[in-house]
Amino acid sequence: MIFRQFLHTDPVGASYLFGCGGRGVCVVVDPIEDIDSYVRAASDTRMRIQYVIDTHVHADHVSGGRRLAESSGAEYVLHTAAANGPTRGVTDGQPLELGNVVIKVLHTPGHTPEHISLLVLDRTRGAEPWMVFTGHTLMVGDMGRTELAGGAEDGAQLLFESARRLRELPDYVEVWPGAFAGSACGRGLSGKPSSTIGFERRFNRTFSLDDRAEFVAAMLRDIPAPPPHAAEIRAINLAA
Repeated sequence: MIFRQFLHTDPVGASYLFGCGGRGVCVVVDPIEDIDSYVRAASDTRMRIQYVIDTHVHADHVSGGRRLAESSGAEYVLHTAAANGPTRGVTDGQPLELGNVVIKVLHTPGHTPEHISLLVLDRTRGAEPWMVFTGHTLMVGDMGRTELAGGAEDGAQLLFESARRLRELPDYVEVWPGAFAGSACGRGLSGKPSSTIGFERRFNRTFSLDDRAEFVAAMLRDIPAPPPHAAEIRAINLAA
């Protein structure tokens, strides 16, 4: 597997490019508006971008997803609840294949209703999942805020179920989130932009809560100020 992580500071967030070097195909996850770095990385690794996936409709930055897909001839992918125009809508459990790399779509709502995570295995390494791209659902140190696309409590109820589902993954599965310290989409985020399910299950105070009422109460405490122009940005990304 070929893997690249892109850490951005304006906006604060993480994007990813990964894929099968043997077959020369890759995917880009959660690209920001400036798409040049992804195009260069695909060229440098001699891979064709087959999919561009946004884990959710972002409210903190304008996505470069559709533009990158159009410029590279890739399919643009969102959960079916948010897919419109020339977009491939995906549902829970759906596989996306990139040569020896297989992505399994997990619907993990809460941060937004359409949020998905991407569970990845590499058939050249084994038949078990290797990593999960969690967007703004699970981040290192906390979980994503729940009121940017709906009611905070309703979102927290959904996020509880998504957290429970992610906690069922093996301890060794790597967690690659869409944000880290400095992002407005979470509280108490670590500056370390990756972790494992086992470490977060043990040391992420919100993620570790298995009582629904305690979890919802924790998510409703100390909600930070929303990102500037959050509603407008989300509308732009939905209509793009």
